Amino acid sequence: MSFDFASRAREAMIAEGFKPDFPPQALAEAAAASPAAIAPGGAGDLRGLLWSSIDNADSRDLDQIEWAEALTEDRIRVLVGIADVTGTVAPASACDTQARANATSVYTGGPVFPMLPERLSTDVTSLGPDVDRGALVIEFVIDSAGGVDCADVFAAPVRNRARLNYDQVGAWLSGAAPSPNGDASDALRGQLRLQAKAAERLKKFRGEHGALTLGGVESVPVVIDNKVQRFALQPPNPARDIIESFMIAANVAMARFLRARNCLCLRRVVRTPKRWDRIQAIAAKFGVTLPAQPDPVALGAFLDQRRNADPAGFPEVSLGVLKALGPGEYIVEQPGAEHTGHFGLAVDDYTHTTAPNRRYADLTMQRLLKSTILNAPAPFTEPELAQLALHCTERESAARHVERFMKKVAAAMLLSPRVGQAFPAIVTGASEKGVFARLLDTQGEGRVMRGERGLDLGDKIRVRLLGVDVNKGFIDLEAL
Repeated sequence: MSFDFASRAREAMIAEGFKPDFPPQALAEAAAASPAAIAPGGAGDLRGLLWSSIDNADSRDLDQIEWAEALTEDRIRVLVGIADVTGTVAPASACDTQARANATSVYTGGPVFPMLPERLSTDVTSLGPDVDRGALVIEFVIDSAGGVDCADVFAAPVRNRARLNYDQVGAWLSGAAPSPNGDASDALRGQLRLQAKAAERLKKFRGEHGALTLGGVESVPVVIDNKVQRFALQPPNPARDIIESFMIAANVAMARFLRARNCLCLRRVVRTPKRWDRIQAIAAKFGVTLPAQPDPVALGAFLDQRRNADPAGFPEVSLGVLKALGPGEYIVEQPGAEHTGHFGLAVDDYTHTTAPNRRYADLTMQRLLKSTILNAPAPFTEPELAQLALHCTERESAARHVERFMKKVAAAMLLSPRVGQAFPAIVTGASEKGVFARLLDTQGEGRVMRGERGLDLGDKIRVRLLGVDVNKGFIDLEAL
């Protein structure tokens, strides 16, 4: 009997406390929902701009679009339009109640468990091509050195003129394809070149101020007809750099906009690394001495040095550092008293606002922003917002558990015919719970059941595959 990947994913969702099925009332609300009302045209009508979206090829929940223009003094003005989800999803409605309970969409490689019913996330609130939609627009200006002036945040009608994907735009920007899509106009080509130029400045500026260069390890299972076919790598490309850089700048702009108006907000933070000692040990293996206290600039310089010196081996170093950094969390701090920033991004002001279709924290931030723009009372008290911060942090952690578990299930399925074979690996965890390692030339992470004594995070080892349990996602290894 073939393994039912979709059913196992649903079981994993329930085990982590998610509600994978929408109640009838939420589905009825979604079926009757209309797009958010669009303000009358005029000076604030931005539907005439050449907006475009860049996302995965199969994505339909498009929650942001971008546009840029060149200014004097070698500056670049960028607008990021965010889907107006709050104009459709009312507080305490059945859809909102379900979204708040789960707090995030969950992606398993097979079934996707969306935070909002599909009709809302992929149609009514999506910034799809050639439809008029209401949006919250974040405006910022980038100077010649990559510094950002957070100009404004406002509501406006928009229209996505070009739905693009990472692969096609990345290939074109890299010179490997003749066009960013089949019928790109000269104007669209110019837009994308300017956006890429802006993203390069932003990325360089962040790097100079200690933003960490991590990556090279992201992969997702490819499930077709409920069967795992392979793992697909998601390497960085210039198109992904555009969206990543713009989203970081937009989230910083939103946090600063609300702070300037003395408004509470959810902040996304990564505190100082939970295992700086282990990061020091990883660097020491390459002859680099990091400071006694966590220092993102020094760590960033070390990571850049390793990426340039050994691109093939960099994913191993990156993974070890990433594990030692620990996950991010949501917090609430009084305006003017903020003190905790995002260690990995080297920014002091950061929130999540750019994915209100997929994260409840972003939907919450959109409600806070709207109340600020309208000079209306805040929709949350500080204790209510603090409770939401804890809940969203916990649910995003649970989502990571589901996604990691289903990766293990997928890897166990693919590795089942290879029991007894040996593989190079890197230690990804070492604690009282056990020692865990990721295989390097194929996908899979498992527990080292034999020969684990003395191993620590980031160690490169060779292992033998002892066995797998597909249903539990277990991969048992022996250190050689």
